[in-house]
Amino acid sequence: MDCALNFKPGQIVSLECGDACLHSEVIQVVEVRQVCWVRPLMLVVLVSGKDSPEEYTLSDLRDGADLLWPGSLFRVAFDTEVISLLTELQSLDSEKKDGAIASRQLRDFVDRVWEAFPSAFH
Repeated sequence: MDCALNFKPGQIVSLECGDACLHSEVIQVVEVRQVCWVRPLMLVVLVSGKDSPEEYTLSDLRDGADLLWPGSLFRVAFDTEVISLLTELQSLDSEKKDGAIASRQLRDFVDRVWEAFPSAFH
């Protein structure tokens, strides 16, 4: 948890669970509760069954709900992993931006994280 206490507003953090990675912007760190208020930016899901690990789907979550989660779940995102994704996110055309689908994908990811890390939420 010490790492989470060093997060700064505006910093990009990542949370990996299975074949998916949630990249979010830190809004605030609530040290007393050891939680981070984050604004999800994008969800990257590796395409299973493909030979190349570079094949993934990218979901725009910028218009979705914020999360208040244990800081211990997050790590600092590396510039090299998010810069190209942020560029791709900016270039998504409007037909690929579906708020309902993005909301469902975030909800499904949240469910998987709760199942994978139950002790982090107690």
